[in-house]
Amino acid sequence: MRRLSEGIVADPPLPPPTGGGAPRRRSQPPPAGGGRRSGWKTIVQYVLGLMLVAVGLFFGFVAYGVFHDHKSLPTSFTDALVIYPKPPAQVFGKQRLYVMMLGIDYNYDDKGMPFSKDARSDTIMIAGLDFPTKSMKLVSVLRDTDAIVGGRETKINEAYSLGGVKLADSIIGDFLGMPTNAKGRHFDRYVVVNVNGVKEVVNAIGGIDVDVTENMDYDDHWAHLSIHFKKDRRYHMNGEQAQGYMRFRYDECSDPCRTKRQQQIIHIVMQKLKNDKLNDLLHIGQLIGVINRNVVTNMNDTEKKSLGWAFRDANLADLGHADTVGYVDVKETSWAGELLVPDQAQKARLVADLLGPYGNVVPAPASALQSVKPATVHLVVQNGSGVRGLATAVSTKLERLGYVVDSIANADSFRYDTTQIRPATRVPYVGERVRADLGVAGAAIAPATDSTPGPTSVVTVIVGRDYATAAAVPAPTSSVAPTH
Repeated sequence: MRRLSEGIVADPPLPPPTGGGAPRRRSQPPPAGGGRRSGWKTIVQYVLGLMLVAVGLFFGFVAYGVFHDHKSLPTSFTDALVIYPKPPAQVFGKQRLYVMMLGIDYNYDDKGMPFSKDARSDTIMIAGLDFPTKSMKLVSVLRDTDAIVGGRETKINEAYSLGGVKLADSIIGDFLGMPTNAKGRHFDRYVVVNVNGVKEVVNAIGGIDVDVTENMDYDDHWAHLSIHFKKDRRYHMNGEQAQGYMRFRYDECSDPCRTKRQQQIIHIVMQKLKNDKLNDLLHIGQLIGVINRNVVTNMNDTEKKSLGWAFRDANLADLGHADTVGYVDVKETSWAGELLVPDQAQKARLVADLLGPYGNVVPAPASALQSVKPATVHLVVQNGSGVRGLATAVSTKLERLGYVVDSIANADSFRYDTTQIRPATRVPYVGERVRADLGVAGAAIAPATDSTPGPTSVVTVIVGRDYATAAAVPAPTSSVAPTH
């Protein structure tokens, strides 16, 4: 289905006339029967209707907390009142969070029934969530990577089966060279998903569309796998198909390509959850049930709410930065089979990037900003605030400062709290120059990716609600003199 925002240009539309037909001009007399009074009646009816919906939703949340989460009535009532969660930097007490994400496989007994005791971590991913830039980086570790676990050389995915989350944190963190936090752990939080987790999530959101780039034909009745796809075709996959697609490893690329497919499916699911708002609402109860059944984490409810709320307007391009630790050799052992000898130099680069800056958040020197010429910078301005006319106002302001505005459009949603500046050019400090001239010091700068619209010389500006707040007072004067 075509997204609504694709058919609207520049700014949120005004609501249509409630009475149908052409709108009445202010100079025309009201219709017979007291148009003004009738209008007020309509407004009152709408207001009362909205109030009833809001009250119903509120008590629905309260009831859900009592009957589903087994909270006391006062606790559920208090939680339902917290509509706007605290920012994650305040909740976690830091600007960035490192999360260990593990997908565990199932073993099967002699009757073909699944069981997860002593299961290995079939998927290993480390996520860095950066709060100021609302972006995420992923680093995957191949499950057959050579590591020392329990004093012996074996596959790194044995860490979870031998010692659960605690040993996995220690082994994977040491392998990557991650620093330890105040609690002596390498990762701030963990998320463990069983093998059915992705399958149930995909089913809960009505399936996903996946572009397949190679032929896949594999059957393993013991492992409950039946994978059959043709290359260069798009499939609408249900949960079982998506799970098989992610687990397929019987090609020349084997585990590295398998890991890429895992990252691909995660990104597609995130994209659908963000775009299909109606689908999201229709299936929210089912999604909650899926999470409760298949996910184990040490994040509490407050932390989950805070992260969900803070990243709801994040650009999914920023959440799709994923890399995999490669290998330079294969070691054959009699006790653990093939072990992948990791590429130590590449691993060090990936971890340095994971620990380093996410986008440009350090103030640039005035001389560097001055070197950027607005006349050479092309902009795409998008309204992400929901405030009518804001994208047009920003476009006019930047054009007066000499910038070239190629287009004005709506963003993918009107829920952006923070203005986003996304340079798709390698010109140094171009994002910082735009931010300085825009007059919103807290605007986030993050590099654009292939999914950002426009040619590679374009800077995309997604106007958030923070600009509307800043525009309510005299805008700061840019320290950079315009060239035109």
